[in-house]
Amino acid sequence: MEHEQLLQASTELMNHSLGYIRSMALGCAANLGVADAIHHAGGRATMDDLRAALSLHPSKLPFLRRVMRVLVASGVFAHDEEEDDDDIYRLTPVSSLLVTATAGSGGRNLLPFVLLQLSPPLCVTPATSMAEWLTSGEEETPFEMTHGPGLWTVCSRDPELGELFNDAMAADSAFIMDVAIRGAGRQVFDKITSLVDVAGGTGTAARVVAAAFPHIKCTVLDLPHVIDSIPADHRGRDVVKFVAGDMMDFIPRADALLLKFVLHDWSDEDCMKILKRCKEAIPSREAGGKVIVIDVVVGSSTQAMCHGTQLLFDLLISTTLPGMQRGEKEWCKVFKEAGFTDYKISPVLGIRSIIEVFP
Repeated sequence: MEHEQLLQASTELMNHSLGYIRSMALGCAANLGVADAIHHAGGRATMDDLRAALSLHPSKLPFLRRVMRVLVASGVFAHDEEEDDDDIYRLTPVSSLLVTATAGSGGRNLLPFVLLQLSPPLCVTPATSMAEWLTSGEEETPFEMTHGPGLWTVCSRDPELGELFNDAMAADSAFIMDVAIRGAGRQVFDKITSLVDVAGGTGTAARVVAAAFPHIKCTVLDLPHVIDSIPADHRGRDVVKFVAGDMMDFIPRADALLLKFVLHDWSDEDCMKILKRCKEAIPSREAGGKVIVIDVVVGSSTQAMCHGTQLLFDLLISTTLPGMQRGEKEWCKVFKEAGFTDYKISPVLGIRSIIEVFP
């Protein structure tokens, strides 16, 4: 190998090995609320503006400047240098998704989802145990090797972690359902009069559907501890109905069922169990019955960023749960073995697709 190739290889290796620092810098900005601070400053904030807004000691500014430098280089924030050498930081399309709803995000706030993915107990620590799990772990996942019980049990026992998870799913639902309904996914909900959001959490996705299509009767099915986390007075006046139960045992009947970011959590065997329950709960295709799956289809995009993110998401899921992100052949196998006859994939949601599955 030539001298220049060796140097380039060593640089690439160093960049890969330090990739976690980029994620931790993002987590730092997310936890501090840097995006909100810039938003409140009118979209342009100096380092002194950030210090005041974030209540930081002046001695910490050199470190914050280094954090911001990494995030500017990554495209998370933008940077202008004024004539007096004062740094001006601006939001980009990426960091605008970190502006909270109370600060004026318009509902397009993925901050809780980012905080979940960078959560030490739920995602980061299990990911550091991959090699140990591969060589010695008898548990089903690195997450279980780290915590003992699985993700669902941990979230049900720890209210703080459960809230972190539910908030993340709610933020993601509000974002992706709004994009789907305003964009190419709108026709998926045509001719539906009733919908059950299976494992629908606190009901955010169902509420978005109900608001856009008032004629659709929306129901949310999830485990009792999830439904119980919703204040009773909120449930009483909600536009959606809540049903406590296990999707492995029973799913309420409806024209269509929604599975948003659900099936990737489960093994093929469990996916088939869920889908068989779904098939029992919907009418024939001629009568309008279908299952709407919003999930990753690995390989659905040739864009390098999109495909790479799909692969990273697959590894994250496999670290925390017994599931996986599936390619079209894997999805086809699961659908057919569950008794469905046809499906249609629409890759219109970034790394995710809308899959209509027909009985």
